[in-house]
Amino acid sequence: MKAPLALALVLLPALAVPAAGPHAAYQPLSFLVGHCWKGTFPGSQSTDEHCFSWIYGGKFVRDEHVVHRAGAPDDFGETIYLWDAAAGQLQYLYIESGGGYSRGTVSADGATLVFPPSSYRENGSEQVYRSRWQRSGDDAYDVVTEFQSKDSWVPGFALHMRRQGGASGDGIGR
Repeated sequence: MKAPLALALVLLPALAVPAAGPHAAYQPLSFLVGHCWKGTFPGSQSTDEHCFSWIYGGKFVRDEHVVHRAGAPDDFGETIYLWDAAAGQLQYLYIESGGGYSRGTVSADGATLVFPPSSYRENGSEQVYRSRWQRSGDDAYDVVTEFQSKDSWVPGFALHMRRQGGASGDGIGR
C-alpha cells in the first residue's frame, strides 16, 4: 500500500498544469526583475539598492530594498507588486523596517513607471508623495520623487539607479 502512495506522490507533480507565467500587466516592471539596481543620493555617500524578483510562480513581483548610510544602521523595505484584476490596476504594498507602509498604484507611460500620489504612514504621521521611474537604456533608470507640502509639490529626491553586474535579484542579505 505504501509503494502506490509513494509513486503517486512522485508522479502527481509531473502531471500538474504548468504555470502560465507572469500576467501581461507586469510587463512594465519586467526589465527590473532578476536584477539589483543601486543609486547614490546626491551630495552623500548614502546608497539605495533594490533587488527585484518574481514570486509565487510569476504571480507577484517582489522588490527588496536597503538604504545604506555611513555610520548609521541600514534601513530595509519591501514592495510587493500585484495585479488587481477587478480594479484593472497594477498595485503595490510597501513596508519598511521603521514600521512605515504605503499602498498605491503604478502604471506605464511609455518608458516611465508612474506612481501617482499615495500616502506613506508611520507612527501616526502621513506624507503624500508621488514618483516617476524613467528607464534610461537597458542598464539604468532615473527616479524622481516629490512630496506634497500644503497645496504644492516639492522636490524630494532624485536617484540614477544602475543595474549591478552579477546580481541575480534573489534578494538583499540581511
